[in-house]
Amino acid sequence: MTKKFLAAASLAFSISALVGAPAFAGTLTNPSIGGTAPSDYLTYDANNVNTFVVPNTPANLQKVLGGDATSPTGNVEVFANSEALTPAQFAAYNQETTLQGTIGGLPITLSSLTFADWNTNNFGKTWLSAALAANGYTQNADFVVPIINKSLYTLFVEAGGLQRFSDPNFSYVNQDDQTGDITIGLAGHLDARDVVLSPTIWAIAESFRTADKKGQAVQISEVFKYNYNGQIGYGYSFSATPSGLFELGDQKSHNGNYEIVLKGVPPQSVPEPSIVLGLMGLGGLALTRRKPSQSA
Repeated sequence: MTKKFLAAASLAFSISALVGAPAFAGTLTNPSIGGTAPSDYLTYDANNVNTFVVPNTPANLQKVLGGDATSPTGNVEVFANSEALTPAQFAAYNQETTLQGTIGGLPITLSSLTFADWNTNNFGKTWLSAALAANGYTQNADFVVPIINKSLYTLFVEAGGLQRFSDPNFSYVNQDDQTGDITIGLAGHLDARDVVLSPTIWAIAESFRTADKKGQAVQISEVFKYNYNGQIGYGYSFSATPSGLFELGDQKSHNGNYEIVLKGVPPQSVPEPSIVLGLMGLGGLALTRRKPSQSA
């Protein structure tokens, strides 16, 4: 009896210790592509050097989203057809492609942008002005470029800039075990100069750049819309770290990793399998306890 009691006590103590260190689900589970244009996406796998297109399968989608800032494992580009649209075509386009799944027990949807998104509450100009300021440019989106006589925002739109930044490449969606904060990685250009505007325009803009930023890379991520825990907003970043990867086709895309943090809800703890087995063991001990002997 004493041995069984000690065994039960030891098991209960072990379970208590395990309960104090619960496991959490920290990545996007059951990811899928949806929206009103659910087939408009590309899946990029990766090796140690390059990213490259692979078939759009659930297994590949799960795999490419399995990395983090230190080791991205590929990405999925939503609204992959964006750059085939002219500015006029994009203005009439109202479809969106979404990456969706569950993280920390809550649903999350990340989507491409439409022309209407850029024009909601003047978001396009606000975003471009913020991008310019973050990269040391002293002029905002309304700045009229000399000789050309057009604002930077107008030139950006005419060059296809809106659709160029409406097709985010999601590298990972992870969650901090303790705070619940969600980190979303975007594959992009480590230096975004010449991505949309011509070298001539950038050269003119460089003359309006602060001394500490002159000659440095221009870092601007693509933009996504998120819907999480009742919150709807736009995510983007103006700071990138080297991803260590290059897109196999052009040898320049996907070499920067931009990370956006959303305030999340701390995930619910998930009992370890060993705890469940331990509880079953306690039940077994109780059931096998020897019955008192009957006197004749």
